[in-house]
Amino acid sequence: MIRCGTDEPVIKCKGIHFYNEEDKNVIFPKVAVGVFSRHLFYDIVSKYQCKEIGYVKNANLEKPLYIMKYKDSEILLFMAGVSAPHIAGDLEEIAYQGVDTFIIFGNCGVLDKTIPDCGIIIPTLAYREEGTSYHYIPDSETIDLDDTYKELFKVILKEHDFEYREGPTWTTDAFYRETKDKFNYFKEKGCLSVDMEASAIGAICKYLNKKSFLFFYAGDNLDSVEWEERSLSGKVSFDKKQEVALLALDLANEINKKEWFNHSFFIDVFDLNIFLQYIF
Repeated sequence: MIRCGTDEPVIKCKGIHFYNEEDKNVIFPKVAVGVFSRHLFYDIVSKYQCKEIGYVKNANLEKPLYIMKYKDSEILLFMAGVSAPHIAGDLEEIAYQGVDTFIIFGNCGVLDKTIPDCGIIIPTLAYREEGTSYHYIPDSETIDLDDTYKELFKVILKEHDFEYREGPTWTTDAFYRETKDKFNYFKEKGCLSVDMEASAIGAICKYLNKKSFLFFYAGDNLDSVEWEERSLSGKVSFDKKQEVALLALDLANEINKKEWFNHSFFIDVFDLNIFLQYIF
């Protein structure tokens, strides 16, 4: 049994780590894109204007953080930790710096063989078969995933000519214990995919009061007599995966434009009210 603590933590998050003292004054973008694939992460870094500003770390790994310029936007780019505890540390430390929206994407296993390799999946809710989420929100079988930007993402998918599926996902801690019995159970529940982070991302962002959007591209196939690896390895079908990365970056750019418009409209209205009060 996992107890969901409701009081203050003993170890308090102090944010990310900086290489230089002056970097501590950097203003972080409000939108972050997290990439599970290290190959895609460094491919993005090599193609766009990116400034390294610090890093997140765990006991045996340091991962750089970049502020990147993409179209009209500045975006925080990070390599998302694989597994629920790993992504939890990332989200806590990056959120501490003022980021309020997380777009996270990566591959997943599929429970439906009709989903094509690298096909896009939008998870709508997650079955909680990992442990991390239970430390953030109370016990439940599932958690609804943030759909704030789902319709906007569908517009971007259409613009890029991507088909997609949407439905529940099964989040697990133990990929070597994805048994046939469990596969049948979660497939009957309507799950399209199996992953290691979705329910934790949903719980952590809910706890931190941050917005999030998660999507997958299909990797290995469990819906067969024998397991099919497909494009699970990072470099397989890499051209297609590069196209998938653009979906996340375009979504971040559109969110930034939307937030800028809302902010500008508020300022304009605020200034107009002051002006009217002044002349009358």
